[in-house]
Amino acid sequence: MKWSIHELSKYRQNGMPIDTVVQLDEVKKRNNEIRHISPVHVKGHCTFGASQMTCQFTMAATLTLPCARTWEDVEFPIHVETVEIFSWIDPELRGNEEDEDIHYVDGEVIDLKPVLEELVLLEIPMQVFKEGSEGQVQGGKNWSYSTDEDIARQKENDEQKVDPRLANLAKYFDQTDE
Repeated sequence: MKWSIHELSKYRQNGMPIDTVVQLDEVKKRNNEIRHISPVHVKGHCTFGASQMTCQFTMAATLTLPCARTWEDVEFPIHVETVEIFSWIDPELRGNEEDEDIHYVDGEVIDLKPVLEELVLLEIPMQVFKEGSEGQVQGGKNWSYSTDEDIARQKENDEQKVDPRLANLAKYFDQTDE
């Protein structure tokens, strides 16, 4: 999704509608947890000023990420609504270069792909779990997996074992004074 600034001048009056599908396979190189990304549907509208373009759009896609328990594929849908501002004002007239709300354009071409990639990366959760994966993890060498319910059940089943060295002391307290 690239547009030249000169090409966009014809949309200055009524704005420019966006309704397209973009393939963002490069995002997998930026985050190795993404196993697959479906084509991203981008829909919205852009308006123009003297030296900036404001785009209000929604994007939707499905990511395939690893399950945190089983490492199996989990499909994670994303839906982002955002407003992005692109400015091609002269570098001498720019205010704060580190203004995060404005994407400054160097040259004559506006490229929306890097912005879409950043939005996808921001939507990735810390971990995802596959449905029904809670009981699948059994353990491995020198470790095991237990839920809170398993631990409570184990405590109920285990009788309180008395240290054999202290068994006679327990009998002492059971005697009554006569």
